[in-house]
Amino acid sequence: MPSAFQQSVIDEFRANAGKVGGPFAGSDLLLLTTTGARTGQPHTTPLGHVRDGERLLVVGSNLGAPHHPDWYHNILARPAVQVELGTEKFDTIAVPAEGPRREELFARVVAESPGYADYRAATERVLPVVVLPLPAPRTPAPEVTSLAGKLTEVHVWLRGQLAQVHTETEAHFAARAAHQGAGAPPPPGLGLQIRQRCLAFCQALEFHHTGEDGHVFPAMEGYHPHLRHVFDRLRDEHRSIAAVQSALAELLADAAIAEPDRFRAELTRMTEQLTAHLDYEETEILPLLADVPWPPVS
Repeated sequence: MPSAFQQSVIDEFRANAGKVGGPFAGSDLLLLTTTGARTGQPHTTPLGHVRDGERLLVVGSNLGAPHHPDWYHNILARPAVQVELGTEKFDTIAVPAEGPRREELFARVVAESPGYADYRAATERVLPVVVLPLPAPRTPAPEVTSLAGKLTEVHVWLRGQLAQVHTETEAHFAARAAHQGAGAPPPPGLGLQIRQRCLAFCQALEFHHTGEDGHVFPAMEGYHPHLRHVFDRLRDEHRSIAAVQSALAELLADAAIAEPDRFRAELTRMTEQLTAHLDYEETEILPLLADVPWPPVS
């Protein structure tokens, strides 16, 4: 729960299109809603931010306290967050910066908000700099009016996130391979970025499959008992994919990704399994959902 003071700032922010008075008058604020690492409950925190191109930068200063703020621990456990900026609200993936990139971005923050230099001087810990990518401009998607459309929308997002994981992984490995000269390669600039996106993808996939197994499939079986074998196969595939996700999570415990060949092999195996699963589900399930309205009619 936010403190009484934080809650008053949150309420004022939402009531005034992102503008607040008092000690934050004129400040660039956003509201960051994370999911509790231990509780699984949503937590909203007002934070100062600096806009840097198509991303927002927030700092885990905790006012110079010796420990990281709770919201930072939350994003390491559950990277998918919601941001409120003025009247806009969007979902994104929170990614802490690493190594030289973190130094560069912190300098960018201090140049615009010098008070963060005071917070840095007040503590021995390294203040995390977290990147919140802004949503990319896109052509408005067709309105989703059926459960088939909603399922397709989710599948498109999952495929896109998995493709991004591949892209970022290859960029990371290319940077490591390009290192020349004596000594160890520089710290990976994409290690945490890959971890955060993989984690967000796996958590979204788990949520999606749990919803299907617990609600969607049982309801559909009642109407289509002759397709029990289809639902049984999909549930079996959910368990297989979950096992692959667990293997990836173990690899990601080392943000430096010390075993790139094994990581690539696991990621490729997961991609092939997941793509085949989504293809099969769309072939068998989408036609059955075309006439089911979305959002559900109460």
